Amino acid sequence: MDTLEIIGAPQSVFVRTVRLACEEKGVAYRLISANPHSQAVLAINPFGRIPVLRHGDVTLFESRAITTYVDQAFGGPALRPSGAAECARMEQWISALNAEILPTFVAYTRANYRPTLSDGSLDRTVIDPLLPKVRRHIELLAETVSTTHHLAGSHFTLADMGLMPMLAYLRGLPESGGMVLGARALASYFERHSLRPSWIATEPPPMSELAR
Repeated sequence: MDTLEIIGAPQSVFVRTVRLACEEKGVAYRLISANPHSQAVLAINPFGRIPVLRHGDVTLFESRAITTYVDQAFGGPALRPSGAAECARMEQWISALNAEILPTFVAYTRANYRPTLSDGSLDRTVIDPLLPKVRRHIELLAETVSTTHHLAGSHFTLADMGLMPMLAYLRGLPESGGMVLGARALASYFERHSLRPSWIATEPPPMSELAR
């Protein structure tokens, strides 16, 4: 049987989301490290973004499409809730993460990890305007997970796999780290799910090792 290949930088939150899906599903895969817009990525994704998937004759880009394929093409635990309403709520949160929440978190994280000023310091004119929105998103997420410890349904779904990798980076930064710690339900949510074998198995190298 053809080996499923995940192509992309392991530090990417979206690559880790896909890897979490494979691990939770019990699907064997090979991670091929590649940066955005590299030849290996452009061969599958014309937009150059990661991750991309190759599985025999099947090639896919966009993490949502890839995780859907992993969930439906293989046996093992379902990565979606079984009920219609809970499944719809999962899709709702995946859409909200991708359209509203993660872009803000990614912009904030990138500004912290990749200083752009000539002296190598952080550009506060980029970071400071993002902080109120980062706080609002963290508070909203904390409220959402406070009852069930999941974004949707009562088990670890694709929505949680989309959120956890970003939370890991936010926890390591000064302002957002304090916000997550102060949002007790979200801090508890992260600690609970960071004990999962899939999470431990997908620990990426430091962000500093990501080439541009």
